[in-house]
Amino acid sequence: MVKHVLPPHDHLDERQFVIAVRRLADCLSYGSDSSPFLGAGTDYVQSRVYQPGDPVKFIDWRVTARTGKVYVKEFEAPKRMPIYLLLDTSASMCVSSRRMSKYAWAVQLAAGIALAAQSRMSPVGILGCGEKELHVKPTLLRNVVYQWSHQLRHHDFREKTRLGESVRQLTPSLKNKCLIFVLSDLHDPDAVEALKLLAQEHDCVVLQLQDPAERGKVGGGIFRAQEAETGEAFVGHGRSVWLDHTLMWHELNRCGVDHLLLETDRPFLPKLRQFLQRRDYFGKGSR
Repeated sequence: MVKHVLPPHDHLDERQFVIAVRRLADCLSYGSDSSPFLGAGTDYVQSRVYQPGDPVKFIDWRVTARTGKVYVKEFEAPKRMPIYLLLDTSASMCVSSRRMSKYAWAVQLAAGIALAAQSRMSPVGILGCGEKELHVKPTLLRNVVYQWSHQLRHHDFREKTRLGESVRQLTPSLKNKCLIFVLSDLHDPDAVEALKLLAQEHDCVVLQLQDPAERGKVGGGIFRAQEAETGEAFVGHGRSVWLDHTLMWHELNRCGVDHLLLETDRPFLPKLRQFLQRRDYFGKGSR
C-alpha cells in the first residue's frame, strides 16, 4: 500500500527552509558559552608527577617549584553528551488552524536544535515517533541533519502516534546517559508514563506544541468528533479544552522531566531560548 504523502507544511522552498533552520539554530544558541564543548584542555583536574613523553607545555610550574619535582597538569576529557530528538510525526500534529502547523514547527525546531547542539560538539540523533520509519543515531555531521529534516517535511497526515511505544523501545538501547528532546502535542495517552521511566536514567525535555484551537473557546455549538490518532469518538463544544497542559506540566516535573508549552499562535522562540539557556543545555556537555 502506497501512502499519500503531503507536500511540505511550512510553505517554504528548499533554500528558504535551510535559511530558516540556520537562523533558528543561531537564535537558540545565541549568548551561550561554547567553550565547555571544545573538550581537552578546558577543565583542569589535577597535577601529577611528570612521566617521560608528557608534553612540556603542560608542566605545572607552581607545583614543580614548591615540591622540587616536575609535575604536569591533567585536564578533563572531552564531554560530549549524545542528544536524541524524538519527533512526533502523527496525524494530530498536522491538524492546524494556523498557516504553520504544529508539525511544521516541530520539524524546524528539531533541525534548529540539532544544528545548535552540533556547533557545541554534541552528536545528535533523531527518532520518528509515528508510523514513519526514521531512526538516525547521534552524529556530528550537519549534512545528515539537513537530510532527515528535508525528509520529514513531507508527511502522511494519516499516521497514528507511537510516542509512548517509541520511548519504551529506545530506552533500553541507550547505553550512555543522553539528553532527550521530545517534540510532540502529547496526544498519546501512554506518553507520560513512558517519559517518566526514561527520565530515571536520562535528561529529558518535552517541548509540547499546542494549536490555539486546542485551548478551546473556538466558537460553535455542540458537535461529535473523533480523535485523529486513537479513533476515540467524543462530543465537544466551542469551549472544550482538549488537554490540560498545567496538569501535565506538574506531572512531568514531579518525575524530573523539563516541560515547556509552545503555542503556535504566539511568539515562542524567545521563551524557548531562555528556557534552554537557563538550564544550560547548550552551555555544557553534561548536567
